[in-house]
Amino acid sequence: MQRASQRRLALAACSLMAMTVAGTAHAQSAAEITPVTPVEQDAPANDIVVVGSQIKGARINEALPVTVVTTEEIRSTAAVSGDELFRSIPQFGDVRFNSQYIPGSSNSARGDVGSLDLRSLGVGNTLVLLNGRRVVNHPTSQANDQLVPVLSFNSNALPVNGLERLEVLRDGAAAIYGADAVAGVVNTVLKNNYKGGELSLQYGGGEGTGYREFNANGVVGTDFAQGRGNVTLFGSYDRGTGLLSTEQDFTASSDKTPLFADTYFAGATSLDGRSVTNQYANLRTVGNVVVRQNGTALTNASGQFHLQPTTNAGCNAAIGNAVCIQSGTQATSGVDRNLRYDAGAAGTSVIPRLDRVNLFLTGNYELSEDITAYTELGFYKAKTRAVQSPASTTTASPLVVPATSYWNPFGPATLNGAANPNRLPGLSSSAAGTALTVPNYLFADLGLRKVEVTNQQFRTLLGLRGTLGSFDWDSAASYSEAWVRDVSDNVSRTKLYQSMLQTNAAAYNIFGTTQNSAATIDGIRQDLVRYTKSSLATFDFRLSNAHLLELPGGSLGFAGGIEARRETQLDNRDARIDGTITFTDPVTGAVLSDFVDSAINPDTSGSRNVAGTYAEFAVPVISPDMHVPLIRSLDFQIAGRYEHYSDFGDVTVPKVAGAWDLVKGIRLRGSWAKSFRAPNLEQINATVVTRSNSRTDYVYCEADLRAGRIASFNNCARAQTTQARRSGNPDLDPEKATTTSVGLVLEPPLPSEWGAITVTADYWRVRQTGLVGLYGEGNALILDYLLRQSGGINPNVIRAAPTAADVDAFAGTGLAPAGQVLYVLDQYVNLQPQKVRGLDLNLTYRTPDTSIGRFNLAVNASHFFEFYQEPSPGIQELLDARAAGQINNGTVISNGGSLLEQNRKPKWRGSATLTWSLGDVTVSGFAQYTGKVFDTALTYPDGSYWEITPTTTANLYAQYRFSSGALEGSSIRLGVRNLFDTKPPLSSDGYPGVLYAPVARYWYVNVRHSF
Repeated sequence: MQRASQRRLALAACSLMAMTVAGTAHAQSAAEITPVTPVEQDAPANDIVVVGSQIKGARINEALPVTVVTTEEIRSTAAVSGDELFRSIPQFGDVRFNSQYIPGSSNSARGDVGSLDLRSLGVGNTLVLLNGRRVVNHPTSQANDQLVPVLSFNSNALPVNGLERLEVLRDGAAAIYGADAVAGVVNTVLKNNYKGGELSLQYGGGEGTGYREFNANGVVGTDFAQGRGNVTLFGSYDRGTGLLSTEQDFTASSDKTPLFADTYFAGATSLDGRSVTNQYANLRTVGNVVVRQNGTALTNASGQFHLQPTTNAGCNAAIGNAVCIQSGTQATSGVDRNLRYDAGAAGTSVIPRLDRVNLFLTGNYELSEDITAYTELGFYKAKTRAVQSPASTTTASPLVVPATSYWNPFGPATLNGAANPNRLPGLSSSAAGTALTVPNYLFADLGLRKVEVTNQQFRTLLGLRGTLGSFDWDSAASYSEAWVRDVSDNVSRTKLYQSMLQTNAAAYNIFGTTQNSAATIDGIRQDLVRYTKSSLATFDFRLSNAHLLELPGGSLGFAGGIEARRETQLDNRDARIDGTITFTDPVTGAVLSDFVDSAINPDTSGSRNVAGTYAEFAVPVISPDMHVPLIRSLDFQIAGRYEHYSDFGDVTVPKVAGAWDLVKGIRLRGSWAKSFRAPNLEQINATVVTRSNSRTDYVYCEADLRAGRIASFNNCARAQTTQARRSGNPDLDPEKATTTSVGLVLEPPLPSEWGAITVTADYWRVRQTGLVGLYGEGNALILDYLLRQSGGINPNVIRAAPTAADVDAFAGTGLAPAGQVLYVLDQYVNLQPQKVRGLDLNLTYRTPDTSIGRFNLAVNASHFFEFYQEPSPGIQELLDARAAGQINNGTVISNGGSLLEQNRKPKWRGSATLTWSLGDVTVSGFAQYTGKVFDTALTYPDGSYWEITPTTTANLYAQYRFSSGALEGSSIRLGVRNLFDTKPPLSSDGYPGVLYAPVARYWYVNVRHSF
């Protein structure tokens, strides 16, 4: 108890001391934004343009809610990836694309990936710029909350250690920057015009694990042509050893039941995430033939049987190697639960091994006094290696074991001219043998599946900028490209069937009566390769004049321009998935994908051309020298944009923002804007998108509950891998949004010896309409459950005919037997509106240099008031049925109602940092808080959910800079992340990976040298 109290006190102290790395929502003008370094470097206003306005040096910049993260603030996090950096900024939501997400198939983005989700409004609603211009999206999609494929810029492609600063506009800005700026804009500004060089080496690792990281980065720059030009080159290399599931208790098993031992959910079988598909096959005779041995039934009335170790009760016939046959399917929710496959205990990857290279070059050359040419060249490449669960079959497309297969225990009486050594004696089945289907089998003898993902991205840009009279102009053309090659080992149906057709011991043995040889295993193994590619070509011409006209209140600023871009996306599936190479089921004649765990999924490709024009005005209405009472100054931003899309038409959006200074140091600000987001190319062009997720078949839960086999839905073990066959929709409309915000900025004019303080508070509201989404296969199963209670069915849920086991499961429940789910049909549509409201709070305080040093404090917090998605009529029907008691409270209905504090949307997030520097010594502490959320997968009897507790983590570092002697220009930093070794809070998955990183206390050392 005493130790826990000390830790809480220390953590509270660190939280109070801390200053936010995610920084400060600066209310200052661009000229006041400077890196926080021991030596202040002033910069002219016209040299820095802050995201939010295209007007260089305009006064309206002071009104914009912009968070600026400086180089030193970035270093305070010890982040070496964009994922780590954006997790530290409270205004960013969950990280849906992340390297911890390593699914069992290549259907989702995996590898070295990270996403951005400002305001939690959804991936794809935040526009990312690099040096003021948009960047190419990561080419591999992933499903969002609405289960549709979304695309994001890969934040891990950012050269984190090469950033001069990071700017986050927390306001809708489609009128200025175009589509994707619904939630706001992130502008990453790279180091340029560098003179000299710098080299940094960092090494760190997590306590109690083998997780280690090494980073080396450097920047070098030089002027040439008597100072008329400059070339700056940045390079970075990262290497990570990866993290395995067995290294920490909350990931060491897929069965999370022991983690909840002292809670209400102790023993809840729904927490057992071990796979029901295992190395002991479930089988069925073709034609549902009942097979007996000497009068004893080895199958049920539907011809179903399964394999199990002889140590399990109920064996009907031993077949060798301590394996036996039992009638019916495995009871993995009961007596056969021990057969479930535990991927966590097998040592799968939580974080993959990583090698990453990032290179970026900037250059500029003054062609004349009025014209400067500039260029950017960027290259990123990363390779990750991970291990995941072995390949397994799917119920929707079972395997076939030929009647004549050498190891088939129901095989022919005579094989190769002699008595079949593997046919069981005394069988009632045909002497010619009986073919079998295998709906559930895990290829455990192939070992853990190896997943190797290579990401590559490059960017080229060439531009000219200059002045023409009183106008600044800028024009550039760029081309960016990103591609991903995802390779994992799998099993070919064709090779497997050919192997099982063999009539000798070299045939693949699915029955476990002997060990398959390495040659047999290699003979069925096949690499699955998915290649995705995206490209972005842009051209723009921009004009800006901060002093277009002189008005009574000051100079009228103007910016305008034209822009054009071409986007492409390609999803090139493996030939054994896209329909090029198929397998024809010899029993049913169905044409299937050649991989055992995949359905046919055609390639997808698309392109679009976008042309647009915009205009922006900075309108000063009242200036301080007009001496208007209670209006020291009043300024407005008025902007509008028109864009034409080649694939769905025209869009026009406006924006109005204003700033009202009552007196010096007190400012009110606000904005109103319309935004839009075009459906991405995959949402429009995909023909069939097949996805498999773990879903609960609730009608079976209801049958189990009525039959007394379970006490509540929390103990329902009817989760299974459910295949959804989704399709794109060329008639989708763009998602639209209206954003409003009002804010207060306080900058009291303190005496210089007191330092400087800024406090900001911004209330914001976003209403989105036409969100692209799906009804969802989980909801479809709930609707099927609802309709079956009154004798109906959901026609979009495609089921197999009920087997004898299925009939038994429903006997005496009053429900008609339901067969196993084969797949669910769905299509992308525009859904109902969504409304989100919140508040941003920021505090910064900087002291002057004193005899005891200098202190910088910053606190940054984000709070949600509301996050409500209006249910579509179909979802509302389910919600009403649950409220009326027609379906159980334990059902999880998605895509409707209040989403606040559910799963990944906490009300509060905050971060704080305090840095103290004295001479050559710097000490900095960083704390981050994430509020509670509720896990909808765990339901109490009253309908409430398990609380994922609020969590605070802290970082600390100390640095010494050598200012003289042989080591002059060098510095050494010792630091620790997750200072108190705080574990991620407990959830039904062990921990919520979209909110927290699974890394223990992490020590690191950094050595830096400037020359």
